[in-house]
Formats: sequence, structure tokens, C-alpha cells
Amino acid sequence: MVRVREMAETDIEAVSGLRVTGWQTAYAGVVPQPYLDAMTVEDDARQRRTWFTRSRGQVLDLVAVDEGANPVGWASLGRYRGEGERRPGELYALYVRPDVIGTGVGRRLLQEAHRHAVARRFDNMLLWVLRDNPRARRFYETAGYAADGAVQSDLYGEVELTEVRYRRAL
Repeated sequence: MVRVREMAETDIEAVSGLRVTGWQTAYAGVVPQPYLDAMTVEDDARQRRTWFTRSRGQVLDLVAVDEGANPVGWASLGRYRGEGERRPGELYALYVRPDVIGTGVGRRLLQEAHRHAVARRFDNMLLWVLRDNPRARRFYETAGYAADGAVQSDLYGEVELTEVRYRRAL
């Protein structure tokens, strides 16, 4: 059984571990391996510490914790960063420890993210997912999200990868 709560500054190292491990596991074979190999928990934590301090009140970070209060999942949400949308929220990130994938931790985090988005008066939630990440795409589709036709590309090392935008009414 997991419990979801707001992330505290003391969770930064654990959340960075979740994110780096999540990337290295989920994106192996999609994102160039040198890019993944260069990721470190220390670098991520340093950036996350700055981001956490600067974004208070604008971004909500949630952690799923196990019985021992150890973070096993993390989600981040806030106002949509793009333009042309009316009162949308955006799920910036959702990662769970690889050994708990499929146990409901991600689903629980997403439900809590939606609950907080409704409290923030967002009409809908948007998110970006790598086109070549079928597991994540299935996860979001099962949760009621649908690709809305918007795409963007990001550079990872020297490789350009396409992301697909998903949308869900709240």
C-alpha cells in the first residue's frame, strides 16, 4: 500500500534517483545510450534543488511512499507551458521505481495529480510522451488520455526524438 503526499525538500535525492533510473530503464533503446549513461543522480538533484525552490506555489510535486516512507514514485504538475490553451494543467513528469511498475503506484499518483489539478481549477490536463514509448502511451490511454495531434521534437545528444501531446478532460 502506498500513500501519496506533497514532496518535501528532503525527498530531492530520492526523487532524482527515481527520475534517473526511470529514464535509464524506460528510454533504453529509444534515447541514445551515451545520453542516458551521462545522467547522474547528483546532477539531477542539484538541478532539482534549484527548481524546487524557484517553483514553489507554481509547480506541485507529489511522491508516492511505501510503508517505510521511502519514495517509490513521483509526479509533477502545474500550468501548461505552451500557448493557445484555456486553463489547462500539465503533467510535467511521472516516474515510478522500475520494480513497482504495474503495481498501481503510477495510477495512484496520476489520480492524485488529477485531484490537485481539479482543485487548481484546470479544465483539462496535457502531457508530452515520447512517440516511441508504447508502455507510457498505453498507461495514459488507459487513464483516459488521447493524443490530440500536436507533436514536438527534442534533441537528446545528437538524436532528435518526437513527442506526442496527450489530453484528458478533468
